[in-house]
Amino acid sequence: MPALIKAYQETMDMANVSGRCGRGGGGWREMRSFISRLLTCRWFMVFASILIMSVNGATYMFGLYSGHIKSSLGYDQTTLNLVSFFKDLGGNLGLISGLINEITPPWVVLLIGAAMNFSGYFLIWLAVSGRVAKPHVWQICLYIWVGADSQAFANTGSLITCVKSFPASRGIVLGLLKGFVGLSGAIMTQIYHALHGNNSESLILLIGWLPAAVSVLCLPAIRVFEANRRGVNELKIFYNLLYISLCLAGFLMAVIIVQNRLSFSRVEYIGSASIVLLLLFSPLFVIVKEEINTWKNDPAKLNIFSENPPTARPPPGSPQRPAYCINGVFKPPERGEDYTILQALFSVDMVILFVATSCGIGGTLTAIDNLGQIGKSLGYPETAISTFISLISIWNYLGRVAAGFASEIFLEKYRLPRPLLLTAVLLLSCSGHLLIAFAIPNSLYFASVIIGFCFGAQWPLLFAIISDIFGLKYYSTLYQFGAVASPVGAYLLNVKVAGQLYDRQALKQMEATGKERRAGEDLVCAGGECYKLAFVIVTAAALFGCVVSALLVLRTREFYKGDIYKKYREQSQAQSQFDGPTG
Repeated sequence: MPALIKAYQETMDMANVSGRCGRGGGGWREMRSFISRLLTCRWFMVFASILIMSVNGATYMFGLYSGHIKSSLGYDQTTLNLVSFFKDLGGNLGLISGLINEITPPWVVLLIGAAMNFSGYFLIWLAVSGRVAKPHVWQICLYIWVGADSQAFANTGSLITCVKSFPASRGIVLGLLKGFVGLSGAIMTQIYHALHGNNSESLILLIGWLPAAVSVLCLPAIRVFEANRRGVNELKIFYNLLYISLCLAGFLMAVIIVQNRLSFSRVEYIGSASIVLLLLFSPLFVIVKEEINTWKNDPAKLNIFSENPPTARPPPGSPQRPAYCINGVFKPPERGEDYTILQALFSVDMVILFVATSCGIGGTLTAIDNLGQIGKSLGYPETAISTFISLISIWNYLGRVAAGFASEIFLEKYRLPRPLLLTAVLLLSCSGHLLIAFAIPNSLYFASVIIGFCFGAQWPLLFAIISDIFGLKYYSTLYQFGAVASPVGAYLLNVKVAGQLYDRQALKQMEATGKERRAGEDLVCAGGECYKLAFVIVTAAALFGCVVSALLVLRTREFYKGDIYKKYREQSQAQSQFDGPTG
């Protein structure tokens, strides 16, 4: 926080100097030049991406408005679960956005995502508010799939653009931005309560227009910049952004716990939301300070980080790789080089990674999706269940930033393979699943922390490993293919295992009491047996994923012993020599 105050003071000092020089006109010209520089630098692009990610969590808020969808449209629980499945499918199936991003600039992808977000949730709002005739179930499923799929477009347009602009800090970038995605549900919830109180119908409309508006406003800032050699100052800025996000996460954690125990008034919600927005915009002070320092050192350079357009000329002497089609699918290049899409999809490394993360993410997502039902079956009070959800949200964030930053540090200092960290996270998740399986008293608190952390940590590790092994040329598409592991694993472990075993145990309990199930009646199970067998199976799946991930560690250990960022530094130096001096 002292760094933010200092940055603010320096900004004010610069404004005062410009004001004093304004009579001659030079001061204001410098100020306009500085603002132009600020709005077109790659650090402002990072700030814009943070804003986009911070409102990109509608899928994490489904529990807040699902009850209103169920009651207003007259759905039973089975139908609502079907809607929820299409929500998860849309949130993780983004291959189309990746393919579009391969041939268009990022602003096109963001604009399409904004249109999908608004149209999907706006149509749901019209349906639940009674402004249109009650739609068919398949229409609601389509609407929520379109709205949720917009998140993939936001990720592709902003997050992947940041990774390509900071390739030597990809783990840090992924951890930081995915961390803000993890906090987005809590951030949006605070804004929703401040604007609309507890009106869940208005929440659906807010989810429709706010993320779309933020994406549209940030369109001019999102672009791919040349990959410059990473310096100490770059790491310092990222760590400052990390500290701000930690402050935001800490405040959200505290305010959520207080709100779960006390009844907040509208004014108190407005106050908490104002602090959240202040912390959310605090990275701007860090970025302004960095640009002021650069401005003082070299005011003639309007932008030291030039944009790298799709038609940028290759450095002299750079090898021209042939266009691999079907003939080159089974002849991939060395790890770390740019694979084609088919080469990557048919590689053994990708198959191993997909299986491991399907078991890992699928298992943790099964725990998260069933957490409320697990708590009820074990007799926890409603306030405790709300606390579990809050714990998962915050530790989801901590897992993302910890995995992103730690994997980068361990890779640079000890040449530790990222798949080794993924294996460790999968092993850790087994302890959380076992706590649920054996229903130890009060163990659900610890299980929530472990599951939330492991679920969050797997995402930046998955996406960083994909970029490490298969390169960045087709990263937009390969990133989205990696995300498909989530719905695949969740369908097998959540729908086919946990759901069916829960219903079977509930029917046994009903038969034991001599009751008969009436049509449309929910099946309710009580006791530790409800999820015991299911989470024993989930634990076994996670252990299998751990073993499979260990195979990837063995396959890539020599690759990670080398300097995986060497080619990006060489390309940057060659491009600089080719373009000549600037300024």
